[in-house]
Amino acid sequence: MFVVDSQVHIWKEETPDRPWVPGARERIRLNGHREDPFSYEECLALMDEAGVNRALILPPSWEGDRIDYALEACEAYPERFGIMARIPQNKPGEGKAMLKDFAQNPYVKGTRLTFHRPIDRNWMIDGTNDWYWPIAEELNIPTMVHAPIWKAELGAIAERHRGLKIIIDHMGIMARCVDDAIGYWVQETADLHRHPNIYVKVSAIPGYSTQPFPNLNIEKYVREMVDKMGPERCFWGTDITRLLGHGLSYVETIEQFTKHFDFTAEELEWIMGRGICECLDWPITDPSK
Repeated sequence: MFVVDSQVHIWKEETPDRPWVPGARERIRLNGHREDPFSYEECLALMDEAGVNRALILPPSWEGDRIDYALEACEAYPERFGIMARIPQNKPGEGKAMLKDFAQNPYVKGTRLTFHRPIDRNWMIDGTNDWYWPIAEELNIPTMVHAPIWKAELGAIAERHRGLKIIIDHMGIMARCVDDAIGYWVQETADLHRHPNIYVKVSAIPGYSTQPFPNLNIEKYVREMVDKMGPERCFWGTDITRLLGHGLSYVETIEQFTKHFDFTAEELEWIMGRGICECLDWPITDPSK
């Protein structure tokens, strides 16, 4: 089975020449991420141990909108990494220029927008981000979106821009919701299945349960998402630097789906890698070559 992780963050140490955005370290602690740097070499070693063929790098918000380190990873290992790039969402001129560059860059598979922090939470509804959707559709740039509270708005955007692929992060769950409290958020996201250009990352799943691994108490919510969206539109992922803090290994995050959750072999083929590769037009290669 070809395995693709739909979300990893990599980053370097904060230095005067590479400052983090204000308040970033406090948010990292709040969300359970490790604070120490996570290099692409360390990430790759964990991937090799677990049998992960590829990973999509989402440059972390605490480094701002820079993607230079992600590009370095892709240049070193072009068959193992791709990028869902950040853009300055509140700077249309700069953002449009970057999107045009990204459309020509083989390492950039799409972008990732965030609407969950105090600074960007209202950008989807106050007009700040309106410039983005039509040009992303025109340039055929798939877009991951972290916007738990704006499901109806995402549905309306998907309806207006039917040529734009929208991938919702983490089943659309609000941060720090756990156990049965995730049910509301999962249902909201699953109800967007009527929009064929909306996809979902069934990612970071262990972090949404307070029960011991393999977190069987929330399997039903993953099952609901897959049943409504279809396995072709549901993409496994780890957000591994958050899960390492929960004492989980990369291998366990895979086995949660392949050994403990009740999915068929055909469903797993799509969920674990084929679906995201087809969505991003990233052809699957023979891992033995």
